Amino acid sequence: MEDNLDKQYYKIKEVADLLGVPQSTLRFWEKEFPTIVKPRRSAHNMRYYREADIEKLRMIHYLIKDKGLKIEAARSYLRSNPANVSRKIEVIDRLEEIRAELAGILKALGGRVPPLKK
Repeated sequence: MEDNLDKQYYKIKEVADLLGVPQSTLRFWEKEFPTIVKPRRSAHNMRYYREADIEKLRMIHYLIKDKGLKIEAARSYLRSNPANVSRKIEVIDRLEEIRAELAGILKALGGRVPPLKK
């Protein structure tokens, strides 16, 4: 999920769309991970997420949705090894980019894979 985040702050709807989760999930994660997810609040109590907040939410999303961990296990994992989670997400993002490139090449070839040369 290579995203070009070009704004300083993002509203909860934008972040929910970016991560593919409902806004209620973000609010829930904010309560469950209070030391990790801390969006800024406006005078009217609107949440504003920075790029660093979004990266932390991506880590939580990876651990819970992709890896299938329970909340407490994800909390523990993030406390003990956050850099490892971040690296795994980067690798997954890069592999998805490569897959998309290969799919484009395959489509350009008419769906046929040329034989390997020996």
